[in-house]
Amino acid sequence: MQDRARELAEELEIPGVAVGVFHDEEERYAYHGVTSVEHPLPVDAQTLFQFGSTGKTFTSVALLRLVEAGTLDLEAPVRTYVPELKLRDASVAETVTVLQLLNHSAGWAGDDFTDTGEGDDAIAKYVEHMAKLQQVTPPGFIVSYNNASLTLAGRVIEKVTGMPYERAIKELVLDPGGLSKTMFFPNDVMTHRFVVGHRREEDGTVRVLRPWAMPRSGNPMGGMAATAPDQVRWARFHLDHGRTPEGTQVVRSDLITRMQEPTIEMAGAELGDAVGISWLIGTFGGEKLVRHGGATTGQLSAFAMIPGRRFAFVSLTNAEPNGNRFNRLMRDWALATYLGLEQPDLVPESRPAAALADYVGTYEDVAMVVTITADGDGLLIDGEVKPETIAALGEDADYKEPPIPVAMLPDGDRWVVPSGPYAGSKGYFARDDAGRVTGVHEFGRYVPRVKRDD
Repeated sequence: MQDRARELAEELEIPGVAVGVFHDEEERYAYHGVTSVEHPLPVDAQTLFQFGSTGKTFTSVALLRLVEAGTLDLEAPVRTYVPELKLRDASVAETVTVLQLLNHSAGWAGDDFTDTGEGDDAIAKYVEHMAKLQQVTPPGFIVSYNNASLTLAGRVIEKVTGMPYERAIKELVLDPGGLSKTMFFPNDVMTHRFVVGHRREEDGTVRVLRPWAMPRSGNPMGGMAATAPDQVRWARFHLDHGRTPEGTQVVRSDLITRMQEPTIEMAGAELGDAVGISWLIGTFGGEKLVRHGGATTGQLSAFAMIPGRRFAFVSLTNAEPNGNRFNRLMRDWALATYLGLEQPDLVPESRPAAALADYVGTYEDVAMVVTITADGDGLLIDGEVKPETIAALGEDADYKEPPIPVAMLPDGDRWVVPSGPYAGSKGYFARDDAGRVTGVHEFGRYVPRVKRDD
């Protein structure tokens, strides 16, 4: 594993990586490279990486501890706990449930990263701001990855516990779980060895990206950092249904099991076949795959479990865009090497220009404008980040990735990325009852169509 991690990191020009595996009741690790190209220190077992959206599963476990305590019901409307909630669609504000926050089916525009300050009221202020978010689909209608929903879930935790979100997570999850090297605040992180994010530019240079931290309002979405051993410990906690390696049952076994069972289906999406409670659920080589992962500024992570084989894999990287490629290739290598599992390749088909014309057009959500054009016998997806998103995330969010080629799959409206950093990623086009293309489900998000280019 050490050799494979080194080879891939060097090939993909990623400054630093940490990989962990839990197999046959043993933990194995591989570390390579440096924390920063500007101030390099070797990556080791004590090095903190931002792991992004896998943090959503910590939010969910905290909520499940409240369920076990009898102070929360996942099926209850969010207004039961946040009565001041206001949304653009008043009926949604009345009816959206806590569970719909956790399985990405609430339906409003989710990639809003508005900075509401660093005070203890940051999450409350963000929830007030959510009244401005467009309601794209009805709750429960379709899975569309939703960061804003998780910040609202963080506010539910604050209201029920009477504590700031981060302190509640520490008391409900981190401390009882023995996760001493998992933390939120830069003031804590900077007292440890930690990586910074990087980007490989088109001219071949690799540079540090700034700012390092997400806004505090993003902490329930995935504003945490951890070492690879702490990430593996989190995986073992879920493989053991809420029990620590020392035998402490932190949360009821059946509740952790429920996290790994489908709550809404989404066949054909990049995220998998279904969403449980935060976990993304699919199959790999015929085995059930439970996973997550995340992306912050220049730091990309992967987290995967095969519960039926008591196997877990984590990967932490500090460079975009090839960190995604590293994570996918390293995961597939680990599943093949340790478990003998392989995933059949998706075989695309060529389509004539007339057939592709149905998908060509402009698609738009709160964060991006996506232009889809025909390109030979396939399509090009060209995304442009909106100025307000750049303003929220910092100047390094203005990076414009080259258009991503996609090839259609034989069964209808599904597609796959055949090459490049996102090779193997998949999605599909959605249609209404009349057969019209209404949006594209790309990289986990449903992006509505706003214009046809016929």
